[in-house]
Amino acid sequence: MIPCLDIKDGRVVKGVNFVGLRDAGDPVELGRFYGQESADELVFLDITASSEGRASVIDLAARVAEQIFIPFTVGGGIRTLEDIRGALLAGADKVSLNSAALEDPALVGRGAQQFGAQCIVVAIDARRATGGWEVFSHGGREPTERDAVAWAKEVAEFGAGEILLTSMDGDGTQTGYDLALVRAVSDAVSIPVIASGGAGKADHLVDAVKEGHADAVLLASILHDGLYRIADLKAKMAASGLPMRLIGNRA
Repeated sequence: MIPCLDIKDGRVVKGVNFVGLRDAGDPVELGRFYGQESADELVFLDITASSEGRASVIDLAARVAEQIFIPFTVGGGIRTLEDIRGALLAGADKVSLNSAALEDPALVGRGAQQFGAQCIVVAIDARRATGGWEVFSHGGREPTERDAVAWAKEVAEFGAGEILLTSMDGDGTQTGYDLALVRAVSDAVSIPVIASGGAGKADHLVDAVKEGHADAVLLASILHDGLYRIADLKAKMAASGLPMRLIGNRA
């Protein structure tokens, strides 16, 4: 179970379908809180770095890393091996590549070779299209004409260690993950797939794993808005028969 901090102008934000962003809190405080709440990992995404053509806010990521003791993924604006190195040195355990991987797929392989596949996550933002799902880049702003399942296979072959798969149609709606998308990608690759976009209740998380074949679930608005506690969601997932780590508050 992985909380996601989408960062814009130094603050955590959340929207619906990648638009209508609203403030959701301080990233350092939220990172510390989710670490105490038994989150298994944390994802930090600078959602406007690529579209604004700037580097990721590594200094802010470093401040978050100082407060948590769980695996931490940083993404947004990471374009080169030096960017990857900088994020890892700042305290990240993994980096998330999206737009840069689409522009230079071989970056995935170079990153995996130099830093280890376990460090390289490829984020795929996909929207339903005729016959499947189209991949978008630059924070969901630019269509790529790439098929999401084919792209997932390609990055897995290049050496990605994980895929962070976001349904743009489901993002922020709390109506459930796009199970067909999650299942199509999960069944097409042999690396872990993290389902993202649409979590609204515990049943959605269970469905993502059982029906979508996801290895993990990403959450944002239902946690930021205080609708659920991580321990409660984990307990419900465990009650459904799914193995969960460390149920309960660690504070």
